Amino acid sequence: MPLLQPPPYKPKFPLQSGHLQTIFPRLFRKVSLPPVVKRRIETPDGDFLDIDWHLASSSRLAVIAHGLEGNSRRPYVLGMARALVLAGWDCITYTFRGCSNEPNKKPGMYHSGDTRDIHTVLEYGLNHGIYDDAALIGFSMGGNHVLKYLGEDPDKVPFKVKRAIGISVPCDLEASAVRLCDKSNFIYSSYFLRSLKQKIKIKNKQFPDLYPLDRLSSIKNIVDFDNAYTAPINGFADASDYYRQSACKQFLKNIKVPSLILSAEDDPFLTPECYPLEQAENSQHLYLQIPKYGGHVGFADLPIEKQLWSEDRTVRFLNT
Repeated sequence: MPLLQPPPYKPKFPLQSGHLQTIFPRLFRKVSLPPVVKRRIETPDGDFLDIDWHLASSSRLAVIAHGLEGNSRRPYVLGMARALVLAGWDCITYTFRGCSNEPNKKPGMYHSGDTRDIHTVLEYGLNHGIYDDAALIGFSMGGNHVLKYLGEDPDKVPFKVKRAIGISVPCDLEASAVRLCDKSNFIYSSYFLRSLKQKIKIKNKQFPDLYPLDRLSSIKNIVDFDNAYTAPINGFADASDYYRQSACKQFLKNIKVPSLILSAEDDPFLTPECYPLEQAENSQHLYLQIPKYGGHVGFADLPIEKQLWSEDRTVRFLNT
């Protein structure tokens, strides 16, 4: 598909900054939703996932995957769910392993390349509702999950999945991880590391041999963390091997479902390698749109309570 033209989206001052777009909605946006059906479902390997089911009494189901160190109740997830429910979609939002209020049973935690759980949640939703169509939406790491899932084994994807969207997707994981280590991104890196290190301490109580605490003091950035924990725990040689095998970019050419990637030009987490221009130009199913503004999982405007541009865009794409 030809690359889509940048949209006319231009937020009001001061939200024409990628950093403010990234931070401002996280701090100040509040999203309310009608009561949700909460369920804990079992995974094929004997672990659990917590899901929230937002109902519109629809024949269409959307599954929404959050980003690094997020959960199903983050404002950006709830905002998307609200927009889709109002547009006539039932939505399941789910929380990655290790991001619920209690630790998971199994040794492993979520990582960028693990697409088992999105398949489990999708199949659960399709098996427990009367749906004709389904769609997948992922933010940041969740967007990598969605796109990798669609491209790594296209024949495994249920035929009812008709569309997908990835928002602020680090399609090249290594380039994005290195970018996150920049001094300009210190505030984000510190936030992620503080949360991730706390999870290691929790997992150490369950599996002390797999999660030794003596490595924590030497970890200064996300690449250090992935070298010390993410890679070895999940069977990768090192962080570079983990990024290489887990990045969705290599799988985009195999996607058979119409899919849209929305990544802002001013996203502080992304480098030029993260925008799959060549893959989109050579694919019959992949669309790429690069707004000038939006930051990382931002796309806000003032007043902050209004529906985000990315939510409007998602509804238009899914309802086309």
